[in-house]
Amino acid sequence: MDLKVLPYELKQKQSLPLEVKIRMTKLRIQEWYEHWDGQVYVSFSGGKDSTVLLHIVRGMYPDVKAVFFDTGLEYPEIREFVKTIDNVDWVKPKMSFLEVIEKYGYPVVSKEVSRNIHEAKTTKSEHLKNIRLYGDKNGNGKISEKWKFLLNAPFNVSNYCCTIMKKLPAKKYGTKHKLKPIIGTMAQDSRMRQQKYLQNGCNAFASSNPLSTPLAFWLEQDIWEYVKRFNVPYSKIYDMGYERTGCMWCMFGVHMEKEPNKFHLMQDTHPQIYDYCINKLGCGKVMDYCGIKYKK
Repeated sequence: MDLKVLPYELKQKQSLPLEVKIRMTKLRIQEWYEHWDGQVYVSFSGGKDSTVLLHIVRGMYPDVKAVFFDTGLEYPEIREFVKTIDNVDWVKPKMSFLEVIEKYGYPVVSKEVSRNIHEAKTTKSEHLKNIRLYGDKNGNGKISEKWKFLLNAPFNVSNYCCTIMKKLPAKKYGTKHKLKPIIGTMAQDSRMRQQKYLQNGCNAFASSNPLSTPLAFWLEQDIWEYVKRFNVPYSKIYDMGYERTGCMWCMFGVHMEKEPNKFHLMQDTHPQIYDYCINKLGCGKVMDYCGIKYKK
């Protein structure tokens, strides 16, 4: 079982050759599977990372269930690909994306920034509000100066979208079926995911929400090398120019993408969905306010 990981240890693991990473990942999966007596499932988004994860897991344990959380925000090509995979449960959230943004606000910049903005504007705790505005005694927890202008935005901002549309349905599914999740996230994906890996390692057995991330020390290049080496089928969305295939309308990280970003591509590949997102859902006005380019 993994314990806390030091930053230099993560870098060492990330630099290992793929065959070593595969062996380490299989060991983490085996530990997780045996600890829970096989009562586990793979969270399968249809993206390349979870596709590789499912390929590895089912190479070891062919009968492990895969679960696709059907938010309604996935690219059509992702949905088509998921339908080609056997033994997948489709789980829907209770709220739509439109209902989430109307009640809580839009997902912009990052989960951390959106959370901090939302809490600063809605909390009844003066202590928490001061932390979000000015930081704690060490200067941590505050809204970045770069994004403080969002406090005055003519729309609400929050990080609740992922929680309501994926995390809560996942927790409910796991509780109902008494299964523990295995997910394909990597420490490379974001600072928050890196921090979680450093704190828990791959297998968070002792967490209040036990979770396995056996690919945590992989890099994106490892994923594609694995796909090529083992001839793993994947969604054709990646052959259309997309590098990431999360929720179509999510604005997390768009400001950091190279052009053409996901919305530029969507304008060409899925014009009707693009129009609905930009104009009907109001994502265009949000990105205009944030200075994010979304039109070709």
